Amino acid sequence: MMAVMGGQEVVKRRRGHKTRLDLSRAQSTLLDEQASAAITVWNCLHAYWTHFPGRRPSLAQADQAIRQARADLPFLAALPAQAAQAVLKTYRQAWENFFNPDHPAERPTFKSTKRARLAVDVPQVRNMRICRLSAGWGAATIPMIGRITFRWTKDLPGIGKNSPTGRITGARLVKEANGWHLVFRTETQVTAPAPHPGPSVGIDRGVNVALALSDGTTREHGPWLTSGERERLRRLEKTSARQRATRPKKTRPSHRESHTYDQIAGLRAKAKRRATDWQHQITTHLADAFGMIAVEDLKITNMLASAKGTIEAPGRNVAQKAGLNRAIAGQAWGRTVTLLEYKTRDRGGQVVRVPAPGTSQTCHRCGHRDPAARAGTVFACTSPTCGWVGHADINAAINIGNAAGPAVSGRGDLGTARSAKRQPPRAA
Repeated sequence: MMAVMGGQEVVKRRRGHKTRLDLSRAQSTLLDEQASAAITVWNCLHAYWTHFPGRRPSLAQADQAIRQARADLPFLAALPAQAAQAVLKTYRQAWENFFNPDHPAERPTFKSTKRARLAVDVPQVRNMRICRLSAGWGAATIPMIGRITFRWTKDLPGIGKNSPTGRITGARLVKEANGWHLVFRTETQVTAPAPHPGPSVGIDRGVNVALALSDGTTREHGPWLTSGERERLRRLEKTSARQRATRPKKTRPSHRESHTYDQIAGLRAKAKRRATDWQHQITTHLADAFGMIAVEDLKITNMLASAKGTIEAPGRNVAQKAGLNRAIAGQAWGRTVTLLEYKTRDRGGQVVRVPAPGTSQTCHRCGHRDPAARAGTVFACTSPTCGWVGHADINAAINIGNAAGPAVSGRGDLGTARSAKRQPPRAA
């Protein structure tokens, strides 16, 4: 949404800010109980919604069912009433996303307390009494938990004298492997960015090379865990396999086995945090340097499909495909594009998605396409009149940049990125 103030266009920018909480053991236990109650409310809603006779129940009927469940199940009283209403709102939105043909959402189903992400919504932010305690710490009030402290790593809109113009629209408590976090939903008013004067670039996302750019450079990273951490993770995984094999079937894990799982989750979460930090730094640098960034429009979910096949038609090279899937998932290609989209939009640039077929098999110099031209990271054109040889990912990045065309002037739509499928690519 745009507005004009003082002769300048002002836009509303919505962002999320996550910060780590410093909780006591009692507060952490209470939050665990609230999150488990929230999952139970979701499951009760799903059972009521799917088994309701006739048409789907209205919001008033679903709200009455939640009130009745809180009265019949005493342990649900640990969840604040407003957080229970937020579960109803989220569940209703999940069905709307499922029926929306433009939204890739799956059908809502029951949640497991072991696999689902523990989270609790805080709808009414005005009652949180957020304040800054010091340079590195802030405080807030959570319903039925009390006063909590959190790491202050960024100025929040509307909090303090020098805070940016805007407000906090909501909050959510989320549990991860390293503890509970508080996620703020913020809305700030900023001046509409001017068109980015930078050049255009094509980016190829790969496994051997994280990001290859059409200007001939690459962006790579090392392993997310040190050699000692990788060895510790390997030993913990062997320990968990041994504990799981010796445990009788259909019995709960012991405290020692659960502790092993927690240690594994902690190491994997550490690797994910380091990967996300690297992606944030790289995407910020790219958004500052280039006015238009072209990427492949990949169907990552389809690329991660298993090669096992069926009993009648078993798959081939299953282990190799599984390893490739793990490598692709570890690079988090989708998150890279998501970060690029909003960062380039904030700077007046844009991200263009181009069709993926043929970009890695076509020579950027002569346009000859041959699947045999690529062998690993080397591309050797098989055309007798060309014979270009170079890095395969760089060649693919140049093709991606050529398919998107040169950068255009103007900001375009600040809400969505231009797609090469809806608009024909310009000649290189």
